[in-house]
Amino acid sequence: MSNGETSRFVRLHVELIMEVTDADLLTGAALTRIDGDPSLPEEERRQSQETVREEPAEALAQLVDPFDLVAAVPGAELAQASWSSEELTDYDPDAEWEAAEWDLADDTEGAG
Repeated sequence: MSNGETSRFVRLHVELIMEVTDADLLTGAALTRIDGDPSLPEEERRQSQETVREEPAEALAQLVDPFDLVAAVPGAELAQASWSSEELTDYDPDAEWEAAEWDLADDTEGAG
């Protein structure tokens, strides 16, 4: 900020690439979480169950909660979060990974 003020809000960019080593175990854990959510309406429960059975990436998205990642951070509170998952068909785990691959300029243009 140009006037010397600091914002109370900070955007934290995190990118994780996870390897699914046991799709059945992952799917089972996601189904258990869905089944154990008393706030989930029955129709939404059925749709969620169907989705995680079809896509391991969706099962993972059911299990990873941004609030859980930052709940224990002292002096900060989660104001808003969004996340998604996708299968990477062209990912090469042996390739060197550089933070420069991220184009954060697109996310910060027009901010201020």
